[in-house]
Amino acid sequence: MDAPDTLGSRLGVGGRWALGRTRRNGRQSGGVRTAALLGFDVPKEAFVATSTAVGLFVDGARMPVYLATEWRGIAHIWPLVLTATVAVIVGTALGTRVLGRLPQQLFRRVIAALLVALGLAMAIWGRG
Repeated sequence: MDAPDTLGSRLGVGGRWALGRTRRNGRQSGGVRTAALLGFDVPKEAFVATSTAVGLFVDGARMPVYLATEWRGIAHIWPLVLTATVAVIVGTALGTRVLGRLPQQLFRRVIAALLVALGLAMAIWGRG
């Protein structure tokens, strides 16, 4: 009997270990989602749109919890929240222009290099 074609079967033992480890450690699963998307040959626009949509759903589910449990702290740092929101909007506008000029192959290499850097940073500084 053949094993089902799932993300876990495609990742292999090391990938499944990393996936389980990031889930246990909390908010680092974005890197795993990105690595999984790299495994599919999708256009860079679809890659970014899919990653953004997943992030919005995940954060949309978290926000009510954060607001219910930490609303005083969030209200206290409202200028930072406003600044970050504006930065996201400006960054999205600028990023869209850069993405349009970036060749597909270079995009994939940049994303892969960023994932390696993220993995190294987590390995070095994430032991605490």
